[in-house]
Amino acid sequence: MRSRDQLDRFVVIGGGISGLSSAFYLLKEAAQRGREAHVTIVDPSERIGGKINTLRKAGFVIERGPDSFLARKTPIIDLAFDLGIESELTGTNPAAKKTYILHHGKLHPMPPGLVLGVPTEIAPFALTNLLSWGGKLRAMMDFVLPASKAQGDESIGDFLARRVGAEVMERVAEPLLAGIYAGELRKLSLQATFPQFREAERRHGSLIRGMRANKRKSASAPPAPSRLPANLRSSMFLTFKGGLATMLDALNEALSGVERRMGRKAVAFRQNDPQEDGPDSAPYEVLLSDGEILEADGIVITAPAFEAADLLEPHISVAALRAVSYVSVANVVMAFDKAELGIQFDGSGFVVPRSEGTTITACTWTSAKWLHSSPGDKVLLRCYVGRAGDEAVVDLPDDELHEAVRRDIRQVMGITAEPLFTEITRLHHSMPQYPVGHVQETANMRAKLRTAMPGVWVTGAAFDGVGLPDCIRQGKEAAAIVYRAIE
Repeated sequence: MRSRDQLDRFVVIGGGISGLSSAFYLLKEAAQRGREAHVTIVDPSERIGGKINTLRKAGFVIERGPDSFLARKTPIIDLAFDLGIESELTGTNPAAKKTYILHHGKLHPMPPGLVLGVPTEIAPFALTNLLSWGGKLRAMMDFVLPASKAQGDESIGDFLARRVGAEVMERVAEPLLAGIYAGELRKLSLQATFPQFREAERRHGSLIRGMRANKRKSASAPPAPSRLPANLRSSMFLTFKGGLATMLDALNEALSGVERRMGRKAVAFRQNDPQEDGPDSAPYEVLLSDGEILEADGIVITAPAFEAADLLEPHISVAALRAVSYVSVANVVMAFDKAELGIQFDGSGFVVPRSEGTTITACTWTSAKWLHSSPGDKVLLRCYVGRAGDEAVVDLPDDELHEAVRRDIRQVMGITAEPLFTEITRLHHSMPQYPVGHVQETANMRAKLRTAMPGVWVTGAAFDGVGLPDCIRQGKEAAAIVYRAIE
C-alpha cells in the first residue's frame, strides 16, 4: 500500500490520442483518490496528437488524418463533456446520406438496408446492379446454411464468403469494411473487428436475420447519447466544428501541468529491485533517447505495436505484438470553386472495390458531408490512397500522385476543373492489421505483463479498435488499470 502523501509518478509513452487520454484520465483517477499525480508524456514527434491533424486554410477545415467518429461510441463524447467542448460537436449533412460504390467504372448507389455490407432489406438488394443474379442468390443461401459450430477465430473475409458468398464480400463488404483498416478481409480477424457478425450467426442461425434483428433493436434507440442536442442525435457520425484539433487544443490545455518530452523516444525501461536499489527507489526507470532517465511508479505504453514490442521484448514474449503489421496510406484533399466544378453532390462519397483497379480506394465529398468544412461557394474533396497489397502508390512523388488521383476523379465523376489547391498527407505505417487470433493472443500477453510488471500497461490502436472513441476508451481503461496496480 502506497502512503497517502506519496507522489504518484507516471510515464505515458506516446502522444497520440491514446496517450493523451491515458494522461488525462490518470489525473482524474488521482483526483478521485485524493492523491497527487505527476505525469510525463514521451513522444518522438515534436507535436501531440498523433494522426489527428487539422489544417484550417482559406475558410476550409481540412482533416489530414481521421475526420470523424461514430456517434454511438460514447467515450469521445464523454471526453468532450469532460473538456467542456460539447457545444463544438457537429453532425453530418442530413441531405447527404447516400453513399455510392464504384462498379465497372460507374457509381452505383448503395442498396438501402445495408448494414456493414450485409443486406437486411431483400427487395433493394435484389434490384441493385452491383451484383450478378448468381451473387444475389448465393447471398440468400445465408437463410438456410447452418451456423458454424467452430469456437475459434476466423478472418472477416472467410466468414462473409461462407455466409453470403464471395461476390458480396468482394464487391460490397470489402470496400466498406476494409476501408476502416485499409486491409485485406481474408487476413483480418473477425473477433477483433466485427464480432457482432459471429454473434448474429450464433443467435439467429443466419447473418442476415441477425443483422436485421440488430437493426430493429438499434432503431428503437438513438445512435447518439440523449444528452446531445436533438439535431445531433440522428447523425451517425460526429466531429467538431473547428475540426478534430478542437479536441487536441482542449486536451493540451487540460494537460498544461503535464511534463512533455517531445522529439525524444523511450528506448528501454527497467524494473528496479528494492533490495539492490534501495527501498525508496521508484519501481521503474524509463530511458529516453537523449540519455535522460525518468522514474515511474506506473507506465502506460501507447506506441505502435512494433515500438511497444521493442520496449517489452526484454521482459515478456511479444509475439502477439510482432504479429500486428501496419499499412501505409495517404489522402489527397482538393479544393475547387463550386461554379467551375458544375456538379451537385447528392451524397457523402463513394468507395472502391479492389477489382476496379483505380489509384483511389474511396472519395469523400467532404463539403457535402460536412457543411462546416468549406465556404458555401467552394467544394472540398478528399481521396484516399493505399491499402494492404497496394502501398507503393503512397510514396509516389507529389505530382505523380496528384495526377493519378485527378485522373480517377475525371474518369469517375467527370471533374476536369483545376483545383484551387491540393493537400497531400502520407500516413506511413498507420493502419494496424489485426490477424486471426489477435484478441486471445493479446489478452494472454497482457495477462503475463500484469503478473510480471504490475503498473505497466500496453494499449492503443494496436489492441482493441482503431477509431478515436476506441482509443480514448482504452486510454481511460489503462489509467484505471495502472492506478489499481500501484495501490
